[in-house]
Amino acid sequence: MEKSLALLLKLLPAAEIFGSTDKMITDITADSRTVQAGSLFICLKGATVDGHKFLAMAAEKGAVAAIVEDIPENIPANITLLKVPDSRTAMEAVTPFFYDYPGKRLRMIGVTGTNGKTTTTNIIRMILRNVGYKVGLIGTINIMIEDEETVSHNTTPDVVDLQKTLYAMVCAGCDYCVMEVSSHALALHRVAGIEYDCAVLTNITQDHLDFHKTMENYRDAKSLLFEHLTDGGKPNKNAVFNMDDPSSAIIKARTKAKALTYGKEHTNDIYPLSFTVAPKHMQLVLATPVGEMDLELKITGEFNVYNVMGTVAAMLAENIAKKTIIAVLDGFDGVPGRFQLVEAGQPYTVIVDYAHTPDGLENVLKTARSITKGKLWVVFGCGGDRDNKKRPIMGALALQLADKVVVTSDNPRTEDPELIIDEIFTALQDIPAGKEVFRLADRREAIHFALAHAEDNDVIMIAGKGHENYQILKDRTIHFDDKEVVTEYWSDKKC
Repeated sequence: MEKSLALLLKLLPAAEIFGSTDKMITDITADSRTVQAGSLFICLKGATVDGHKFLAMAAEKGAVAAIVEDIPENIPANITLLKVPDSRTAMEAVTPFFYDYPGKRLRMIGVTGTNGKTTTTNIIRMILRNVGYKVGLIGTINIMIEDEETVSHNTTPDVVDLQKTLYAMVCAGCDYCVMEVSSHALALHRVAGIEYDCAVLTNITQDHLDFHKTMENYRDAKSLLFEHLTDGGKPNKNAVFNMDDPSSAIIKARTKAKALTYGKEHTNDIYPLSFTVAPKHMQLVLATPVGEMDLELKITGEFNVYNVMGTVAAMLAENIAKKTIIAVLDGFDGVPGRFQLVEAGQPYTVIVDYAHTPDGLENVLKTARSITKGKLWVVFGCGGDRDNKKRPIMGALALQLADKVVVTSDNPRTEDPELIIDEIFTALQDIPAGKEVFRLADRREAIHFALAHAEDNDVIMIAGKGHENYQILKDRTIHFDDKEVVTEYWSDKKC
């Protein structure tokens, strides 16, 4: 991929040019570490780092041009500077154009909401591939281009990384991209240049208020996906709404796309006629516009009823056959870290779930409680550099719904882990008789404490940062022999 600098400049009419425009651009990046010969380097002013400080380094590594807001006293040799009022706005205009707008060439399905995005996108991907489409996936856990997998660092990547990924999907011959769309991505215009075809709203509950400040702002950010859904020229635009979530009615009124609804009420396009939840499976009968769907699912929990309904709505909007949807749903056995059972022969149940919000934790604990014959344990933290207002709420829910609560520090980042736990403990002052609360700042220690002390028929719910929790368990394979735990960490412990 390459384009002339002169061509890119047509998108930046307000730019002041310092240097020659007779150059070819072969790459765009805002990360000085990835600059290569022929790069256009974008100098961004972040909260803690100013990309202008790395301009000279970028020039040394081969950047031939840079988008800047400030002109340095000494302009590096052999680099052309494009001075603009706002580097981010310029990046949003130039990058999709450079990659020939891949988000307009793929059929784009965007799933947004506080919870359920990962499970929903993964099922959609499986259904589309079963039909024969080539599919890319962008999500919290990973990025998939057909079977090629890379690690995901953000739910929705920044503009440059996202456009590069979409372009790679186009080059690989993909027909679809199924994408988790975060509120940050919508508010910060990371999805600039993308034309979505189908948008799904799972739910909106408290999260990311460190960034959005209010629930109204958070909802309005999510709403952008639906407000702009009919932009562009592609046919068959559809919006899918969970009408049991109060935000859906508000956002539904803001979109011009055809709406499909799901929820408990029979007034919806898709609703449950019956469902039976068991520890490792679930029976679900849905009413849909194409007739009843009788499902024997390998996933469980009422929250997964909603994930399945949202998936069915999106796939019907894409004209996928009923029998295909049923066949794939019946075979879907979950996503790592989403109410995932960990089987190692132990005499109790271990479940990993990426529950990082109050309602997410409540959903999985209620489901876990329904299958618990002994005591219900929960190991959880509430993140670092995030919305700390949710911490006492989650602490209160854990104490209300579980018997044994192990509080830890989930992804502390720049915060003191013990202070994170202190904030959770503000809701744990009055501990009812028969319940116990433990605090272990190290997440690995906390998980293995629960594993070492659980008894027969107990259930351990390990919540928050699900894929990391699963990796902790995977790193130290658990073996059981007549109830004796024989791992290196607690070989002398008894279940």
